[in-house]
Amino acid sequence: MKTFTDNAGRGWVIEINVASLKRVKGLTGTDLIALAVSMDTSVAERLASDPILLCDVLYAVCKPQADERSVSDEEFGRAMAGDAIESATVALLEDIVGFCPSPRDRAALGRVLTAMRDARDKARDLVDKNLDRMIEGGEIDRIVESAMNEAEAQLERVSGGTTSGGSSTSAPASPGSIRAP
Repeated sequence: MKTFTDNAGRGWVIEINVASLKRVKGLTGTDLIALAVSMDTSVAERLASDPILLCDVLYAVCKPQADERSVSDEEFGRAMAGDAIESATVALLEDIVGFCPSPRDRAALGRVLTAMRDARDKARDLVDKNLDRMIEGGEIDRIVESAMNEAEAQLERVSGGTTSGGSSTSAPASPGSIRAP
C-alpha cells in the first residue's frame, strides 16, 4: 500500500487489489489489470498524460475512504493539482506494480515504469534546456515581437488600414440628427 496527500491535507491510501481493480473498471472503464498483468503500458501513459482520468481512477481506488469521510468526487478533484497529482501518480503506479502476481512480472513492470518515468524526465530536461537557450539568445523576444507585428498587420487589414483609433467608416447618424420627411 502506498499513500499520497491531496492539497486539502488529507492523506489517502492506495490499495490495489481485486476489489479496487473491479471498482476502477466499473466506475471509470479503465482496465488497470491490463497494466498489472499484461503490462499494457498504454494504460500508464494515459494515466500519466490525462490528469482528469487519473483523478477519476484515484477516486475510484480511494472510494471507500472517500465515502467514510463524505468526500465527493468533486471535492476530491478540487484537492488534486500540482504536486498532489505527481505523488498520487507515483503511488498508484507503484502499488499496481506490487499487485502483479508474478515476481518476475513485478520486476519487469517496475523496470518498464521506471524507463517511462526516465524518458519523461529526459524530455522535460530537453524542453528546459531549449527554453533556456531560447530565452538567453533572445529568440523568445523575437517570436513575441513577430507575433505582435503579425497581429497588428491582421488588425490593419480587418479595420481597413487604421489601427490607431481612427475609423475607415463613418458612424451612423444619431437619431436626433435625422430629419423626418
